Amino acid sequence: MATDPVAANPYRNLYIYYLSGRFRPDRVFEPDHFIGSWEEGDFSFLFFTRPQMELVEAAISALPGLKLLDHYHMTYDQWQGGDIMPCRIGHFTISPPWFAVDEKTTVDTILLDPGVVFGTGTHPTTRDCLDALEMAFEDQTVRTTLDLGTGTGLLALAAARLGCPKVLAVDVTLLAAKTAKRNVRLNELSDRILVAQGDAEKFMDFTSDLVVSNIHYDVMKNLIRAKGFLKKKCFILSGLMRSEAARIESTLAGLPVKIIYRWDQDGIWHTFYGTTI
Repeated sequence: MATDPVAANPYRNLYIYYLSGRFRPDRVFEPDHFIGSWEEGDFSFLFFTRPQMELVEAAISALPGLKLLDHYHMTYDQWQGGDIMPCRIGHFTISPPWFAVDEKTTVDTILLDPGVVFGTGTHPTTRDCLDALEMAFEDQTVRTTLDLGTGTGLLALAAARLGCPKVLAVDVTLLAAKTAKRNVRLNELSDRILVAQGDAEKFMDFTSDLVVSNIHYDVMKNLIRAKGFLKKKCFILSGLMRSEAARIESTLAGLPVKIIYRWDQDGIWHTFYGTTI
């Protein structure tokens, strides 16, 4: 009997615990049904696939400065904003691993287990970045890629699938870095992709032919001012709304770079692909 892919989804139900304070236990915290934790400023979110109120209350009572503010139960599709299904973007097929994969799967297939991290390929900026990656690899030889703000690791995986032998994927959030590492292993690309947790700005000066960054403007504005930015052959900058894109474009106008193509999604989301001169 064929396996129902929806039933096979390990994250069908999510139980989320919202805390004030940073959840940083003094020992390894890996209870059953725990997906991971996420920090946003001075707040933390704990994710489980089963209700774990007593366990969470016991954990935070042992740590100073933490308080349970709220808790939520939602389906995985509600969390991700829609059904997580195989999709085609450019010449890539992006598929959750709980869907059956055809035995004839090619290098154009990317298996992606997003967990609770955003970055499934459905967002306009992710799609534009994938298009930009294909364009960059058609235009020139890319031997090294730096993916800053990697999230699920999708863009790093795409760069490797396009033939890049060395990719460094970076995310400041530990849960995102762990998710990206899982996806690298899932696609058997550990020989090509290294995942690191850290601030994007601290990695900008690393040597690479291409830098890809789908990231918040407050970080982006510093990345393009870093010395290492102009040492790249080409760049893909995304995650920018209209006013932010205008400020980034203004800064780029004063640098020895050339914008090759610009994506504009309904006047809201903007992506730049360019080269240094």
